[in-house]
Amino acid sequence: MSDDIKTPDHPERGWRNFYGRRHGPTLNKAQKDYLDEDLDALSPGAVDWDSNPDRTPIDMAARFKGKPVWLEVGFGGGEHMIHMAERYPQVEIIGCEPYINGVAMLLGKIRRLGSQNVAVHPGDARDLMDILPEASLSKAFLNYPDPWPKTRHHRRRFVTQEHLVPLFRALKPGSEFRIATDICDYVRQAVQEVPKAGFVAEFEVPAAFDYDDPQEVSGDWDTPWEDWLSTRYEQKALREGRKPHYLTYRKPAA
Repeated sequence: MSDDIKTPDHPERGWRNFYGRRHGPTLNKAQKDYLDEDLDALSPGAVDWDSNPDRTPIDMAARFKGKPVWLEVGFGGGEHMIHMAERYPQVEIIGCEPYINGVAMLLGKIRRLGSQNVAVHPGDARDLMDILPEASLSKAFLNYPDPWPKTRHHRRRFVTQEHLVPLFRALKPGSEFRIATDICDYVRQAVQEVPKAGFVAEFEVPAAFDYDDPQEVSGDWDTPWEDWLSTRYEQKALREGRKPHYLTYRKPAA
């Protein structure tokens, strides 16, 4: 079940709708321990309005040791995020995920592997983007986001200007923004909305593409990235006969 929550948790914040699950099945003891013992140390900085009411930007150089910083929005159970952190130890990766069970899963992976180059915000990505300095991110990922399939809920998707504009601001010129999804209508909305925020597509939409039945149409968005890790969400989509799409956008170089 989804939580439709308005969050006036600070008088200066105003109303910001949050849609999605905060909690799932009961956490086991180990997961509770991960949250209690490990989460605070992995914070990217003072993100929440109670701890940062003035919305002071994060000191990225101090927090992330001057390394390039990537962002994953909605990391699920953390498979892709940990994969990228292990593959690219020279970068720092911030993950945003409001679903606390997914956060606990990621923390378990971090503890087992000892990953040192990750930060975790267990909440709304918009709150983090509020305090990311302009042109501070080198790459961003949106992997199998919540599809919100009902038409009246499409405004809740990440590929709306409310999310895309602050992401564009936070990315450095020339930076890449990747979207992976198996939902055809999500592709449609991304194709329409992402360029409006200033991004340039690095793929071509096939002329014969039918958003309602894309299975027979191929294009240069069919092939995953060379460093892609197929997540459990993608494996489920493949088992159920849905075709993944890999959309690459870029913020134009200055």
